[in-house]
Parts: sequence; structure tokens; C-alpha cells
Amino acid sequence: MKVRVHKILKNTKVEGPETRYCIWFQGCSRHCKGCWAKATWDLTGGFELDAEDILKDILFTPNIEGVTFLGGEPFEQADAVKFLAENLQKNGLGVVCFTGNKIDEIERKDVLEYIDLLIDGEFMEEEKDYSRPWVGSKNQNYHFLSARYSPEIITKYKNKIEINISKNGMIFINGMGDFEKFSKNLDMLTTH
Repeated sequence: MKVRVHKILKNTKVEGPETRYCIWFQGCSRHCKGCWAKATWDLTGGFELDAEDILKDILFTPNIEGVTFLGGEPFEQADAVKFLAENLQKNGLGVVCFTGNKIDEIERKDVLEYIDLLIDGEFMEEEKDYSRPWVGSKNQNYHFLSARYSPEIITKYKNKIEINISKNGMIFINGMGDFEKFSKNLDMLTTH
């Protein structure tokens, strides 16, 4: 099964509990106003990988607690999310998934049984709020779908941003926070 991917980050501490492997799925039909991840919207963008190859790479990645699915919109590739999540859980890894849908709007309920923590709700610029970990607006909700994570983890974490520089010099910023303010401050640092 092919998966259209925007980005994979094999080791991050800002996209869910503990150290995680993150997959940004390519393609999103929602187009939320103020979305920081507009590069993930194009349904034909990114690149294709085989789901089996992604799974093997995850299972050979050391020192991760789990995997986070972001987007784009992961549920626009629900078959791939189900395949990966089911196999990750079988191998003892936690699964966190972000979606712009509300939980009751998700058509593929069968996928939810393989997700430990679902964070739902589209980003709403008028509801912007960075006081809770991993989310950017007040309308977004945490759904603890298994016993792996509990609501107490929300109090253990704060929103953070990571800056990654690839071998070819590309800069990739991930995490959650006021990216607009951050980029303005970065511009100030690089222009002086």
C-alpha cells in the first residue's frame, strides 16, 4: 500500500509524549485559515512510500516511545493509518493522531481502535491558544482512546518548537507555538 508523505522526522520530543517518530501525511482538503502547514495541503505533493517500508523503518528506530501522525489530514489516508497504527500497537508503540475532524465526524471508526490518543478539531485562528500541549486553538480536544496515556500527561508537557537542520542545509521547524512571532524574531536575528 502506498502512502503519500510530506515529511518524516524519526526523533522528536515536541509532537506528543516522550520521544516520537512523526509522519506528516500529505494532502488535506480542510484548508484551515491560519494553518502553518499549508505545504501539506496539496493532494499530489510530497512523495510516495510503501507502508511496509515505513513500518520497518519505525520498528528499527531506537529509543522511541511511539509514533505521531500529523498532516495534512491523516484520515484522508485512513487505510494507511489503520495499517501502521495496528502494527505499531502490536509492537508495543504508542500512537498519537491529529485530525482536523471532530471525533464524531470520522467515518472510519475502525481506525480509532488502534489510536491511543486522538487530538481532534481543526485549527481555528480566532480561537488561537498555545496554553495546552500540542494544540494551537481552544476548540481542539484530547481523546484518550486506550489506557496507554492518561489526561495527567497534559500537565506534564508544554508547547515547544524544535529546529532541525538537514545535511543539505534545509531548516525544518516543528512543534507547536506561536510560529508567526517566532518567525518575526528569527527575521530580526538574521537581518542584524
